[in-house]
Amino acid sequence: MPNWGGGNKCGACGRTVYHAEEVQCDGRSFHRCCFLCMVCRKNLDSTTVAIHDAEVYCKSCYGKKYGPKGYGYGQGAGTLNMDRGERLGIKPESTPSPHRPTTNPNPSKFAQKFGGTEKCSRCGDSVYAAEKVIGAGKPWHKNCFRCAKCGKSLESTTLTEKEGEIYCKGCYAKNFGPKGFGYG
Repeated sequence: MPNWGGGNKCGACGRTVYHAEEVQCDGRSFHRCCFLCMVCRKNLDSTTVAIHDAEVYCKSCYGKKYGPKGYGYGQGAGTLNMDRGERLGIKPESTPSPHRPTTNPNPSKFAQKFGGTEKCSRCGDSVYAAEKVIGAGKPWHKNCFRCAKCGKSLESTTLTEKEGEIYCKGCYAKNFGPKGFGYG
């Protein structure tokens, strides 16, 4: 019997995927907005996706997590030498002394240019001017500037903030809005 009520289930969120919003990959369906790298949450397409078991990654994160290890590897497109892959569950072989950020409120021009960068409020990595978005008074990578609940991309007009985290207006209303008869 045909499924008249909708489409396939999304491989990321499990909700119904209708044809107009569907992306298919490896025999599975995804909402366009759910077709994101498991690690960095970048939008994926057929040219940037890498699949491991049932998980989807961008090629950069896939290479860091599953690519060859050793000198000369893991430094391909989009990978910084300093990124040892801890967010991916990769344990560094040796632990260098931790970098302590400066507490000087007026860093020198040298420090501003070579290491005094702001940190993204979502992932904690350095945010450079070309990729920076300010929301809720804090810096974010453009790709990290997403709702903490549903992962939807945000803009200054669709953003709501609670306790330092950012949400789309729908998730904010569902989770923090008034409760009771006549509400949500």
